[in-house]
Amino acid sequence: MKGGFLILDFGSQYTQLIARRLREFGVYSEIQAYNYEIEDIKSSNFEGIILSGGPNSVGAEGAPFRDVNELLEIAPVLGICYGMQLLSKSLGGMVEPSDLSEYGLNRITWSKRISPDIEREQKVWMSHGDVVKLPPPGFEVVAQSSSGHAAAIQSERAWGFQFHPEVTHTEKGDDLLRAFVFGCCNAEATWDSQQMKATLTDYILSKLGKTEHVLCGLSGGVDSTVVATLLTRTMGKDKVHCVFVNNGLLRKNEFEEVMKNYEDLGLNVRGVDASEKFLHELKNVSDPEKKRKIIGKQFIEVFKDSIWKIEKEEKIKIHYLAQGTLYPDVIESVSIHGSSVTIKSHHNVGGLPEDLNLKLVEPLRLLFKDEVRALGETLGIPGRLLWRHPFPGPGLAIRIIGPITEEDIKILQEADYIFRDELVKHDIYDDIWQAFAVLLPVRTVGVQGDNRTYSKTLALRAVTSQDGMTADWFEFSPSFLKTVSNRITNEVKAINRVVYDITSKPPGTIEWE
Repeated sequence: MKGGFLILDFGSQYTQLIARRLREFGVYSEIQAYNYEIEDIKSSNFEGIILSGGPNSVGAEGAPFRDVNELLEIAPVLGICYGMQLLSKSLGGMVEPSDLSEYGLNRITWSKRISPDIEREQKVWMSHGDVVKLPPPGFEVVAQSSSGHAAAIQSERAWGFQFHPEVTHTEKGDDLLRAFVFGCCNAEATWDSQQMKATLTDYILSKLGKTEHVLCGLSGGVDSTVVATLLTRTMGKDKVHCVFVNNGLLRKNEFEEVMKNYEDLGLNVRGVDASEKFLHELKNVSDPEKKRKIIGKQFIEVFKDSIWKIEKEEKIKIHYLAQGTLYPDVIESVSIHGSSVTIKSHHNVGGLPEDLNLKLVEPLRLLFKDEVRALGETLGIPGRLLWRHPFPGPGLAIRIIGPITEEDIKILQEADYIFRDELVKHDIYDDIWQAFAVLLPVRTVGVQGDNRTYSKTLALRAVTSQDGMTADWFEFSPSFLKTVSNRITNEVKAINRVVYDITSKPPGTIEWE
């Protein structure tokens, strides 16, 4: 897509939040590595450029650097934290290490308010050791920290914030970003679900046309459902061949229920039961990364076999594989935007093996989950499908901590079903981003029916979030937790203890593995 805002990433863990905030404003934004080619930037007609924070000192040897002058010739620039220091150094200012680092909440004072909604004094979130001692020529310091350092600088086409307006800890940070986007850059809010649909439709047609055949791997979740529906509406049902795989690691009754949902949507879908093969390959495997890689490999094998059968039966040739990969999947799997840290691998990220002989198409690769749901509503997908809680590609394999057995799968399926059933009964399912049960490799002593037991422990997990990048645990009432615990320990005989996970992300991840 042409236009919008470019965010150059210098390794900050908050970079994705900048992109999210702008899109919430109705403005398209995309993230690229800090050394993104200048010719590509010029050809994209960006309305503004934002330099992210980062872990480096701008004066350190090997620190990521960018000539801000050449960026300013293209569009106005906003530097955040490291980005402000880089902007200052590149344009002739002075940046030095400070004797007093500023981390966490700080109070700044504005001498010139750049937004009418900002008070003279403002609480902000800082995380830096270097400071701008002297702004570049043509800039003025418009805010100072409580330590007397430059907290914000401004010129006609470039702004700098030494704090992070994108995080919720900063008071009215959105107002500051809006001031840059709509004030300094004169942007217009045009990024909505209709624009997403038009943009992605153009992308599909330019990449695939209407003559290519594509295989779409379905998971039962929101992302692949939206991808399959979008492709089918764009290219036609006879060109989009959907495959839904039962890997033996789905939730209770999920294979049958999801197949019916897909048929009701009018998708060209075939179900493949490969559970025996998946479980055989996972036998005695405990390491979560090995589980993910094995499952990813087996999905590819199933797709290869499905392609062969479809091509033989229908006398066609399939050249593309479509997947519902999202932006957070990409960020957590591969450090492609600067030096942010790899958290975990995803089975559907990272390209395809050469022997599959397919090209990959990922229409949602730069969308966040809430944007996918908005797109799905525009496509007319029922809300009961769009608002299903996310379910990982590896399924219950990463919710059974340790080796996987068929017995443990059945135990977890029953317990998970009870948990989700009570969420619906108590009318709180839609208040939660994701809820699930985790079977732990821990046995504890209990008393059931006046008898001593030595049985399994189950952890419950429920979080609230907007996009999965950050999350907080959901505060159930004690009565709800008591109801769920009683049902599980009474109805699932192999479990005698239930615990609730109250860890946010960060420091934890949403899934346990």
